[in-house]
Amino acid sequence: MQSVLHQSLQPFEIIVIDDGSTDDTSLMLSEEFPQIKTLYQTNQGVSGARNKGIQASTGDWVALLDSDDEWLPTKLAQQVSALKQQPHYKICHTEEIWIRNGVRVNLNKQYQKKGGWIFNDCLPLCAISPSTVLIHRSIFEEVGLFDTDLPVCEDYDLWLRISAKYPVLLITDPQIKKYGGHADQLSQQLWGMDRFRIQALKKIIESRQLSPEQQQATTEMLVKKASIYLMGANKRGKADEVDHYQQLIAQHQVDYTTAF
Repeated sequence: MQSVLHQSLQPFEIIVIDDGSTDDTSLMLSEEFPQIKTLYQTNQGVSGARNKGIQASTGDWVALLDSDDEWLPTKLAQQVSALKQQPHYKICHTEEIWIRNGVRVNLNKQYQKKGGWIFNDCLPLCAISPSTVLIHRSIFEEVGLFDTDLPVCEDYDLWLRISAKYPVLLITDPQIKKYGGHADQLSQQLWGMDRFRIQALKKIIESRQLSPEQQQATTEMLVKKASIYLMGANKRGKADEVDHYQQLIAQHQVDYTTAF
């Protein structure tokens, strides 16, 4: 919260979604930060909270901040300035600083951010961090909001839908601190997260909204990820999963060979 209030360029409005807390968080925020709009909902998860905030906002541009991340003071100013200089972009993200268990860590090369037409870069893993983005409202109107059926990888799913249609502007200077390593993170709680990425890949393939080149790259990534996951399911002796992923791979290998 403080990192938003300390921005060198102040946002038009600040909305906090209290996603079912039981410790009077909404009341505390209302009393301590009267300039902030606080909205309460019964617990619906991160996607439901983000969607509620997006729908409640009134500006043309939307920025997101997860509770375990922190904006650096010039985050919004840097993005607004860059977007004014390159107005054909409707989404902008930034590099980030990673803090794990209180210690700054270097990014692996695979996590370095990219700009432009980055759809293929979004296929292997989540290539955009939600807390770094500034997105024009019209994008949500075209591609939709976060998928509340995905307990994790909901951001991966949204970036696929966006990057398939829009180029992405990158600020190469880090503008957020991203904290991780604590046990209550969803990514720490759910095993086999790639199965949700596979679900997102299958969904966008079946939407038939991709170009032939995007469809081919997406199908290849689905088969690759599903094959790796299948090996793990075999080792764990999960017969139902083995059967499901064998069928999924066979289906999309057929789709790939017949469609292209």
